[in-house]
Amino acid sequence: MAWFMAALEWNYVLVTTLCATLLAQVCKVIINLILVRKFIPERLWGAGGMPSAHSATVCAMVVATGRYAGLHSTIFAVALVLAIIVMYDAMGVRWETGKQAQILNQLLEEWLDQGAQFWPILGDKKLKEMVGHTPIQVVTGAVLGILVAFAMPKVAGM
Repeated sequence: MAWFMAALEWNYVLVTTLCATLLAQVCKVIINLILVRKFIPERLWGAGGMPSAHSATVCAMVVATGRYAGLHSTIFAVALVLAIIVMYDAMGVRWETGKQAQILNQLLEEWLDQGAQFWPILGDKKLKEMVGHTPIQVVTGAVLGILVAFAMPKVAGM
């Protein structure tokens, strides 16, 4: 516990943020184990899925920054704006990218079934489909990040 407090004293915001990120990624593995009944190690570092690690990360950063530097600080404002952009992107652009990847993979599969000998360069290539988040995944990640940040003990100088 002493090493953890030393880490928090070294950089409260960074350590809090990393804890939220790691917890969100571990939650993805556990949820995947429950739903799919299969351990998929890629869930430890991969994008997409429940909860959004991106949202957990930036929300933990916002709350930790607010607790450490104050709600009226410039750095809190920067963290808040960044969090809004990241969560919007996770639900918007990245979610649409995943849906497009599904369609392209389906088209590619159909084309290869019809004439694989004409497309040897494509082989068995597939686009990654799980890159974005649904709104509930983003909200769940945000709540997780906020809870982690409020659960962190205060350190000297706060």
